[in-house]
Amino acid sequence: MTGASSGFGKLTVLELARRDHTVVATMRDVEGRNAKVRSELIDAAKAEGHVLHVLEMDVADEASVNSAIEQVIRQHGKIDALINNAGTMAVGVTEAYTVADVERQFAVNFFGALRADRAVLPHMRAAGSGLLVHVTSLMGRVVFPFFGVYSASKFALEALAEAYRYELKGFGIDSVIVEPGPFPSNLISSSPEPSDQGVLTSYGEVAAIPGQIKDNASHGHDAANPPRPQRVADAIEQLVEATERRPLRTVVMPEGMDLGVQRLNEAVSPIQNDLLTSLGMSSMI
Repeated sequence: MTGASSGFGKLTVLELARRDHTVVATMRDVEGRNAKVRSELIDAAKAEGHVLHVLEMDVADEASVNSAIEQVIRQHGKIDALINNAGTMAVGVTEAYTVADVERQFAVNFFGALRADRAVLPHMRAAGSGLLVHVTSLMGRVVFPFFGVYSASKFALEALAEAYRYELKGFGIDSVIVEPGPFPSNLISSSPEPSDQGVLTSYGEVAAIPGQIKDNASHGHDAANPPRPQRVADAIEQLVEATERRPLRTVVMPEGMDLGVQRLNEAVSPIQNDLLTSLGMSSMI
């Protein structure tokens, strides 16, 4: 599991440990700023009679990813499932994010998953089985203003995961996508600011909207029935434990919320399948 220090990642590794899976939670800086989280995860699992391993991995660093995956293989012999969860969220005027800003977003959200997938896939293909889980977002399917850079990274990850889906079927490997809705997290509050101040100035009052979005991110939730991020952890756990071919996309929304993503997926699926059939690739569906 990448990005296990907080949010969906932290909840998911604990849920999988409770289900008696051998879980390796990865994150950056396990001896520094995440040392407390590392101890919390290990202690929480131990208190319930389970074992959870925590390993250093920076998905933006290919050497770090390859080293971590090789260490897991040496210690455990195989990797049955990789859960790509690490991510950051840029919220701001899209034009004001420089190319370097966007590259930093993609380094984690897209290339981070690509690095991890490529590190585990030779082992999974050799084993003839495996599961790649890609945690994207509803914004990997629909676009909100001021989330353009984030959405672009998630759209790209969806395309990668779906291509893997078809190409890896013959190797017994499932590639799936989990699309969470607007659950509480630290993603918005820790959003990186765009670097081009000149562009921001030229946008006038519009430039203030992203700040308003951040300030009101938790508003609109029913205080008596707040969104439960655990729903995402439960959905991932069900995908890991599934014994048959899993659905390509799993939408996980807060209870009572429907932003149309499931309907979009259902509408697009037959078009995609027809395309593959017309290309003579129906066996990959």
